[in-house]
Amino acid sequence: MSPLSRPSHNVTVPWNARTRVHEYGGGAWTVADGTLWFTEFSDQRLYRLDPGSGTPVAVTPEPAHPSGVRYADLRVVPGGVLAVRETHPAEGGAADVVNEVVRVGPDGDAEVLVSGPDFVSDPRLAPDGVTVAWLQWNHPDMPWDAAQLVVRGADGSETVVAGGPGESVVQPVWGADGVLWFLCDRTDFWSLYRWSPGSEAELVLDVGADIAGPQWVFGASRFALLDDGRVVLAYGRDGGDRLAVLAPGGEPRELDLPYAALRQLTAIGDAVVCVAGGPDSEPVVAQVRPDDGALEVLRPARELGLDPAWFSRPEHVAFPTPDAGTGIATAHALVYPPTNPEAAAPEGELPPLLVLVHGGPTSAASPVLNLAVQYWTSRGFCVADVDYRGSTGYGRRYRDALQGRWGVVDLDDVVACARYLADAGRVDPARMAIRGGSAGGYTTLAALSMRPGVFTAGASHYGVADLGALAEETHKFESRYLDGLVAPWPAGRAVYEERSPIHHVEALDTPLAVFQGDEDAIVPPDQSETIVAALRAKGVPHAYLLFAGEQHGFRKAANIRAALDGELSFYAQVWGFDLPDGEGIRPIEVVGL
Repeated sequence: MSPLSRPSHNVTVPWNARTRVHEYGGGAWTVADGTLWFTEFSDQRLYRLDPGSGTPVAVTPEPAHPSGVRYADLRVVPGGVLAVRETHPAEGGAADVVNEVVRVGPDGDAEVLVSGPDFVSDPRLAPDGVTVAWLQWNHPDMPWDAAQLVVRGADGSETVVAGGPGESVVQPVWGADGVLWFLCDRTDFWSLYRWSPGSEAELVLDVGADIAGPQWVFGASRFALLDDGRVVLAYGRDGGDRLAVLAPGGEPRELDLPYAALRQLTAIGDAVVCVAGGPDSEPVVAQVRPDDGALEVLRPARELGLDPAWFSRPEHVAFPTPDAGTGIATAHALVYPPTNPEAAAPEGELPPLLVLVHGGPTSAASPVLNLAVQYWTSRGFCVADVDYRGSTGYGRRYRDALQGRWGVVDLDDVVACARYLADAGRVDPARMAIRGGSAGGYTTLAALSMRPGVFTAGASHYGVADLGALAEETHKFESRYLDGLVAPWPAGRAVYEERSPIHHVEALDTPLAVFQGDEDAIVPPDQSETIVAALRAKGVPHAYLLFAGEQHGFRKAANIRAALDGELSFYAQVWGFDLPDGEGIRPIEVVGL
C-alpha cells in the first residue's frame, strides 16, 4: 500500500476545505511534514492541523465581515505558506476587490509579496528559498488570454519570463536544479517550456495538442517533474487524454492506461499520482510508474452498484459548421448513444436528442463517466456534449474563434451538431432538446430565441438571459470577461442587447424549463426570473424551480436529483411520453401547457 493511501488525520465534520477566491476556488489545502493547512469554507480563514491533533486551529484572524478575506493556491514554504489572498471590502463592487500574493506565518502574520496586478496566481518559491515566481494578469484579459510569468530574484529584480498580449502561461514549476518549467500557448497549443535565470524561455515539447486547460480554478497540474529529470505529462487528443513520459532529449512515450481524463499530476519519487477517470469510471486517485506503466488505485471511485453494461461510451465526432469569419469550419462533440441493457426502443423509432452545452464558455466536454449524462442515455436519449468553437483542448485558434462572437458561433455549432446527427438518421428531428448551465444556459436560451425552429424543448440551469446585466453584476474575476467574448462594456451596449435572449423573447416560443440557486453570485437569480417572467407573459409552456441555499451549480443530492427528474418530467409532458415506472418521479408543474 502506498503511504498516500494511509490517512494521517481524522478530522470530523463540520470542517469543509473549500475556498471562494475567484468564486470558483481551488488550491484550498496543502500538506507538508504531516501538517495540513486549509481554507475553511464557512469563514474563509486559513486553518492548520498539526500531526496527532484532531482539531484544526485558526491561523488568520477573523475577517471584519463574513468571507471578507479569502485564501487559495496554498503552498508550504519555510516559515508558513504562500497563498493568493483575496480581500473584499464591506462595501463596494468588483473593482474594489484586491488580489495579492502573501506569505502567512504560523501565527497568522501576513507578508505581502506581490500586489498591484488585478489578478495573481501560482506563487512558487525556488529551491534557493528566496527567488519566487508567480502568474499575473489584468483586466480585461482572462488568464487564458494573456497571463505573464514573473520571477523576482534575490536582488529584488523582476523578469517577465513569458506571456503577455496574445500569450497565456499556466503552471510554473521549479525543478530541483533551479530551472523553471511551465506551459505556454505561444505555438497555438499550450506546450511545455523551461527557463533558467539569464536565458530565454526554451520550447521543450509541442505535441500538437493542448497540455494545459483553462485556469478556472487554482492548483491545476498537467505535468510533473520526476526525481530523475523526466517529465510526466497529460494532453488531449481525439476527445480523450493521453499520459506520456518525456526523458531529457527524447520523445514522449505514451502509456497505455484505462482512463480518458487525467488531472492533478503530482510526482512522488519515480512515480506520478493523478486524478483519473474514463467513460466507465468516475474519478479515482491513481499512482502510475512510468517505467513499466504499473497502475495502483489509491482511492477508488465510489461503489455505484451498476453493471458497466448500463454505461454509454462516447464517440468523438467532428462535424461541419459555418465558418462565420473564424477560419474554422469544423466543430467537435462527444456523442453518447442511448444505452439500456433492459430496454430497447420500438422498431423504427429514432431516439430523442439532448444537446449539452458546457459552461465557461471557455471550457470543454469531458469523457469521464458522468451519471448526469447516463441518466439520459439510460432513458433512451442520445446525448451530444458539444465542444463548440471557443472550447479548450483544440489550440488557441479554436479557443479564440469565440472572441467577439459569443452568441453567434456557439449557436451555429450547437445547431449544426443537432442537424448533423438528425441528417445522419441517428436522432429524431422532432424531439431535439438543448440544455446547459451558466454560460451553457446562455447558449441554450440564445439558441431557442435566436435560432428558432431547430429544438423543440430546452432547459436552462442558472443561465444568462441578459448579457448587459451580467456585465454589471458579476464578480471581479469575470467582470471584464465579456469585453473579449462580446464587446467592451458599456460602449458595446448595442451588441449586448442584440445577443441577449431577453431582448428576443418575441421569438422564444419553445417550451423551456429553468433551474436556479437562490445564492448564486455568478449568475444572480434575477437573470432566470427575468426570462421566466417573459415566458409567462407570452404564455409559452415553462417550468421554474428555485433551490434554496444553492449557489452556482447544485451540490445537495436532493436538489441534483430534483433538477434531473424535473427536467425529464418536463420533456415527458412536452413530447408526450410516460415517465419510467417505479422511480417515484413527481411531475414538475408546467405552466401554459
